[in-house]
Amino acid sequence: MCWFESSLGHQSKALSLIKLFCFEYRLVFSAIACMNFHRFHFIISSLNKPALIMFETIFKEFGINPKASVKPFGSGLINNTWLISENENNLVLQRINHNVFKQPLDIAINIGLISEYFKMNHPDHLFVCPRKTVAGEEMIFIKGEGYFRLFPFIKNSHTTDVVTSSSQAYEAAKQFGRFTNLLSAFPVDKLKTTLPDFHNLPLRYEQFETAIKGGYKERIKQSAAIINFLKNQYEIVTISEQISANTDFKKRVTHHDSKISNVLFDENDKGLCVIDLDTVMPGYFISDFGDMMRTYLSPVSEEEKDLSKIEIRDEYFKAIADGYLSEMGNELSPVEKKYLVYAGKFMVYMQALRFLTDHLNNDAYYGAKYEGHNFIRADNQATLLKKIIEKEKLLQDLVGFKQ
Repeated sequence: MCWFESSLGHQSKALSLIKLFCFEYRLVFSAIACMNFHRFHFIISSLNKPALIMFETIFKEFGINPKASVKPFGSGLINNTWLISENENNLVLQRINHNVFKQPLDIAINIGLISEYFKMNHPDHLFVCPRKTVAGEEMIFIKGEGYFRLFPFIKNSHTTDVVTSSSQAYEAAKQFGRFTNLLSAFPVDKLKTTLPDFHNLPLRYEQFETAIKGGYKERIKQSAAIINFLKNQYEIVTISEQISANTDFKKRVTHHDSKISNVLFDENDKGLCVIDLDTVMPGYFISDFGDMMRTYLSPVSEEEKDLSKIEIRDEYFKAIADGYLSEMGNELSPVEKKYLVYAGKFMVYMQALRFLTDHLNNDAYYGAKYEGHNFIRADNQATLLKKIIEKEKLLQDLVGFKQ
């Protein structure tokens, strides 16, 4: 009996599998749940044979019980993720987005190096590393489908997509700070750069200028006000260049994607560890601290169209700073500590540039779910930047470090 057949023993499991294949191949199944088993099995077998072969191959390579069930999992935008239930154990399967990460094996190298370092130097720290294949590999490659890796599912843990309290912000910031601090003696030059120029602000500004000159002219005209605002904030680019040349700023092991969903919490909402380490590479602290400011401070996300809802929650900033500094306080230099608020400006400004650049280029990179989608996102981030600038002195006073 194949794994997909055994997963269809009950109607509820059939519904789960319908969701799986709709997720995998974007197919629409109207009222299939009402069909009998044999007809349903015929449809998914005939229309989705590549998917069935793919999962059979994955199960075999990782030594997973062929009777295990699979369903889509999580809300990540980059990699496809599934939850595999094998007897009493759950596993998390991910397909790495090869269009974003051009060298997936570099990710495996980085995670392997960090895992070994933790085992030798901090064996009590929870670090979620991939389960190896039967052949001892970190991931597998299936022609036509891509690269896959498998993680254990940590029992009694959960993630969240939205920061709902300042205490949650504190816990997340503490985990990102702990991750970098515990790796402070790690030879950072050994890490591969998995996304070249990911947080290269001068390059993002250059791309912005190119779009202004050669982009979609009607959109350039309509975006005049936000273009002028972003141009007037060029000092943020200048400061980032100064940071890169300043020996008081140290390159460390940096996560580079410190949104709340990349932290595991326990049942009491206490932080356990950081996850999703594909973007871990050498970087400056402003990337992680700044992205927490970008994604935790306002009660609404970058998708919000009503700009009046965007605000800076002072207590959340204080929580981020306290949590991060509880781990990194002795690691950051006195000069670095003066740039905590700047970190937020750096990340918000860069994302505003990227969204507007894509809008001017007719949504060539991010795509758009509706007309003007990336303009809305850019305007959202520009508004958030204005709010941070308005409160900059107050935020500096909250942490006590003057730039």
